[in-house]
Amino acid sequence: MFHIVFHEPRIPGNTGAAIRLAACTGATLHLIKPLGFDFSDAHLKRAGLDYHDLADLVIHEDLDAMFAALPGARVWAFSGKSESYYGDVSYEAGDVLLFGCEPTGLPEQVLTDARLADVVRIPMMAGRRSLNLANSASIAIYEAWRQHGFTGGV
Repeated sequence: MFHIVFHEPRIPGNTGAAIRLAACTGATLHLIKPLGFDFSDAHLKRAGLDYHDLADLVIHEDLDAMFAALPGARVWAFSGKSESYYGDVSYEAGDVLLFGCEPTGLPEQVLTDARLADVVRIPMMAGRRSLNLANSASIAIYEAWRQHGFTGGV
């Protein structure tokens, strides 16, 4: 129903956790290259546990390839640089939740891409640098899914 996208992820454990998250929520996880790890990484395997076969995972060469694979989808970029909140969005089936890499977030050229529906933020206490990438994706996907009555969930 929804798509989680990690733009150039670096930490294998976060991607492993996102694989598990995608499997548990029915979302498709998209990874945009370059990746900071390979799929033989023990941290990725351990974090994803036995969910790798249950998750829908797509790897894209670049951002343009992701947009081409999801024509017409609304793409919500997540960044602390926005004044709009993720919880104020009325998510639609097929929406894309786009997150940047762990050390830096989404680059400026992505945040200003005209193909984005908007840039939104997850609030947190002042003076904190950032949330963990997998945790941010969890917060966002569960809000989108909640708005749709947790369709397909038990």
